[in-house]
Amino acid sequence: MKPLRAIYFDCFSGVSGDMILGALIDLGVNPAVIRKALKTLDLKGYKFKTSSIQRGLIAGTKAQVIVDTSSRPVVRKFSDIKIMISGSGLSSNAKKNSLAIFKRIAQVESIIHKIPVEKIHFHEVGAVDSIIDVVGGVVALEALQVDKIYCSALNVGEGFVECDHGCLPVPAPATLKLLKGIPSYSNGIKRELTTPTGAAMLGYFVDSFGSLPSMKILGDGYGAGDHVIPEIPNLLRVVLGEMSAEYEENLILIESNIDDMNPEFFEGVMESLFKAGALDVYLTPIIMKKSRPAHKISVLTTQNNRQSLSEIILHETTSFGVRFHSVGRTILDREIKTVKTKWGLVKVKIGQLKGQVIQVSPEYESCKSIASKRKASIREVYDQAMSLALGKYGSV
Repeated sequence: MKPLRAIYFDCFSGVSGDMILGALIDLGVNPAVIRKALKTLDLKGYKFKTSSIQRGLIAGTKAQVIVDTSSRPVVRKFSDIKIMISGSGLSSNAKKNSLAIFKRIAQVESIIHKIPVEKIHFHEVGAVDSIIDVVGGVVALEALQVDKIYCSALNVGEGFVECDHGCLPVPAPATLKLLKGIPSYSNGIKRELTTPTGAAMLGYFVDSFGSLPSMKILGDGYGAGDHVIPEIPNLLRVVLGEMSAEYEENLILIESNIDDMNPEFFEGVMESLFKAGALDVYLTPIIMKKSRPAHKISVLTTQNNRQSLSEIILHETTSFGVRFHSVGRTILDREIKTVKTKWGLVKVKIGQLKGQVIQVSPEYESCKSIASKRKASIREVYDQAMSLALGKYGSV
């Protein structure tokens, strides 16, 4: 059974787009892969450079974009960046991820400035170096072919920062909105440690925030920030490792008790929650005060989806509030196989623990589809698929 490849971002000195890119290159991603991808973008007047640099007692890689200052600076709208990335030679997955990250930034800027998303003018984020940071980081992660991405809480810094918008408090307003649902803190350093680009990238990619999960360490890398900070090494550390496919993870359970809503509406709410990334949604009949019958809706999700899923419950139900708490989960290694019944191919879910098959389950929707087409009962299809799967793949 193939182990899962996982990466952990250790943000003890915050995170920025160039620190992510530098750390992934330091970990082992070939800069030539990044340069090849960047050449497919309609960007001119820059050089992409990497160098080893010391921050405190630790050496890391600095990813640097040197822009031709003689050329006139370009202020790009979100629509301009969409056209650039969509028309590039990036893989379809890299295009999708890059655009999703820029959209996250555009959406929070839209809220802050009360301007439609398509009309948002990027300043720092629209600059050549920021486009390279985002696209380069996306391409680097794709090259690593990781299955899971984890991250520590983010050190955001404090104080004030000067930017195109003027003097802003740290974290900057855009960064603060992008940090929704992400564990964050400041250890008192008077600098901007987490940037909008860094927050947007990790907020998009990370499956779970917390301590370093149990893994066999394969490698590590350090991405250097721009400034020398006396208190701590200004570096982002990334750790690459392998995890057993039957692994434990920390999740969030969101719950709400609802006693005054038409039960027919729950189906639509559950669909919305699943579409937004819920891992599981279920209803439990309960009795509330004054012996009122009610339903408890429970939603299992990762930390970074907590806020958005909570808002769906508040918008689409009659609930006035939700509660949530951390839960642990251990899962089997899951694989979808097929078996050939006399009615046709049926998908079967195989669950393994430490390399041994211990669960075999025909997929209901697959059985239903075959049964409907071939005028058979679902039970007949299911039973034959189960028998064939047990014989082919084995179980306890």
